[in-house]
Amino acid sequence: MRPVIALAGQPNSGKTTLFNRLTGANAKVGNYPGVTVERREGRLRLPDGRDAVALDIPGCYSLSARTQEEAIAIEVVAGLNQHAEPDVVVLVVDATQLARNLYLVLQVLELRVRAVVALNMADVLRKNHMVVDTDELTRQLGVPVVSVSAATGEGEQALRTALASVLDGEPAPADSYPSAPLNGSLTADIDAVEPAVPEAWGRADPLRRRALASWALMSLHEDDELWGLPENLRRLVTDRRALAEEQGRDLDLELAGRRYAWIDERMGRFITEAPSTLRRLSDAVDRVMIHPAAGFLLFLAIMAVLFDGLFTWSKPAIDFVEGLVGAFGAVVAAALPEGLLRDFLVDGIIAGVGAVVVFLPQILLLFLFVSIMEDSGYMARVAFMMDRVMKSLGLTGRAFVPMLSGYACAIPAIMATRTMERQRDRMLTMMVVPLMTCSARLPVYTLIIAALFPTPEEPGGTVFGFASVQALLMVAMYVFSTVVALMAAAVLGRTLFKGAAPPLLLELPPYRMPSPRSVVRMMWERSRLFVTEAGTVILSCTVVLWFLLTFPQEPTLSPRLAASVEVAAAAAESGTPLDAAQQAALDDEVAAARLAGSFGGRLGHAIEPAIAPLGFDWKIGIGLVGSFAAREVFVSTMGVVYGVGDDVDETSPPLRDRLQAESWPDGRRVYTPLVGLSLMVFFALAAQCMSTLAVVKRETRSYRWPVFLFSYMTALAWIASFAIYQGGLLLGFA
Repeated sequence: MRPVIALAGQPNSGKTTLFNRLTGANAKVGNYPGVTVERREGRLRLPDGRDAVALDIPGCYSLSARTQEEAIAIEVVAGLNQHAEPDVVVLVVDATQLARNLYLVLQVLELRVRAVVALNMADVLRKNHMVVDTDELTRQLGVPVVSVSAATGEGEQALRTALASVLDGEPAPADSYPSAPLNGSLTADIDAVEPAVPEAWGRADPLRRRALASWALMSLHEDDELWGLPENLRRLVTDRRALAEEQGRDLDLELAGRRYAWIDERMGRFITEAPSTLRRLSDAVDRVMIHPAAGFLLFLAIMAVLFDGLFTWSKPAIDFVEGLVGAFGAVVAAALPEGLLRDFLVDGIIAGVGAVVVFLPQILLLFLFVSIMEDSGYMARVAFMMDRVMKSLGLTGRAFVPMLSGYACAIPAIMATRTMERQRDRMLTMMVVPLMTCSARLPVYTLIIAALFPTPEEPGGTVFGFASVQALLMVAMYVFSTVVALMAAAVLGRTLFKGAAPPLLLELPPYRMPSPRSVVRMMWERSRLFVTEAGTVILSCTVVLWFLLTFPQEPTLSPRLAASVEVAAAAAESGTPLDAAQQAALDDEVAAARLAGSFGGRLGHAIEPAIAPLGFDWKIGIGLVGSFAAREVFVSTMGVVYGVGDDVDETSPPLRDRLQAESWPDGRRVYTPLVGLSLMVFFALAAQCMSTLAVVKRETRSYRWPVFLFSYMTALAWIASFAIYQGGLLLGFA
């Protein structure tokens, strides 16, 4: 059986870069059972030719498990619950932040596991004239310490040799591991909790049991994300924490303080030259980057570039992908005879694949930006700056970038929540990101505003004589969606995702050049996961929508339209067919009748009683059903409904003219400015995007959350549209 080697380390320590270096291109990505935390494993070749399994443990600052990542880390390192204990743990340490990284090292070594310390960033140390005494570290820690550079590959072979040596050697004696001293009160606390530590966890090692008791005292809390722990253990920890609070003691500070005291006492032996150069440079840059005013303005400029990239830089690639899919569909359509099979392949399967791959340019660009900001150390500064504002809404500073990315597309924005540590914060952000006005809503807004609201040249087209009503409406929709998203975050953060916001624990790492290898690897893995997992759901939904809008095949035609079809057929048989314009108009009318009689059309009729209070008729209902494939599909669906063809866009005069001319049986206009405003509000808030729901399902590994997202957003959209339309009627607006 192949040995298992787990890599553990703090965020920004270079752990994943080292993992990629050791495993090459053969890593597999999945999820740990029952949670959304990613599990990455690959094959690691040892110097003697043996293969080992390398496991990349989620990055964490400590094993004090308040989050899912930290819970996974302690379970994998210690072999708790369903996880098998690894044969060796590689503790990846950022050598430029040695003191802070050693805290996690001490926690792991207290568990009495076999370990090797990989002192990463050896090249950065030399550039900044820093010297770390690896021999002294080895003596003090009791485990091999190897100097490496994950970015350049320096020390890679020495690390593999050290791993093989530890695997083949005898376990180190218990007294060779470091042990931070305890005071009398902490000893009593650990003595009280230790009996509840499960026997299977302790491996009959009293020191390990006491280390796990210490872990429980720091980890078990009313807002932790740990499940399946013994109730007796949780009860005893709660009692000891309450007692410590009565005594005026900070249990967390005492437990952490003893480790930092051990580290501070020995740092002078570990570092023989003060690490000043790199820190002075980072501090100088940070005086601008995290300045309350200058730093925020700079951040807005960087985000503007990111947003512009997602919104405009990706457009040529998106257009290319759409063109490629369209060309392939045209080739298939030309090769097959007209009929159901051709429609299924072209409009169902190929269109479904196109709905998946069209998002890839934005996803790749987003994760290019995110990985560069993460690797360079800038993302930590962003979280620091935005944390105070976002915390007041129940979010964390790390939620800002995903929410801002939602203006381009919710798909990559939801995937960007993986940069957030806590499951609660990820879930809350995922539930509000779809409320941001994405680019897919723009065609709907453009069509409605252009068709129903006056231009600046028309009467009533300006406010205060100079501000365009149409432009103000477009801006207002962006502001409206942002305000609602923040309000939803505040409400959900205090109800469904209720929990005390923990203090933001961040280390501001020195600025460094991102690793191209890690950036490319991250982009590849995220895009592959999207295509293989979320893509299957999107494809399935597209096929279902095609079925709803295609069947039954034989439309019920009105007497007038049936007569026109018969006349056209007779004319064609007699050799005097209709001219091209007349035939195209007739075909559009037949297509509209077919759509109205389809299952989707019947569904539009069925939901008319529910949407009538919003000012919508059954034809708008069909548009809502069709737009579930993608919001922008509403425009082409309405083109088919009104018999002007499915190749229209939001700027097409024929569609705008039909909307303006549409009326109820009593002669009232269907589309009024009030109805247009109600419809835009509905689209701003409703979950009219199956791709978003598919990605939420993929990220949460559950149907529960996409169902909840769809339900609450649809209910919110209906209530808001109802208030707009009915309130407008009460105020006398027609």
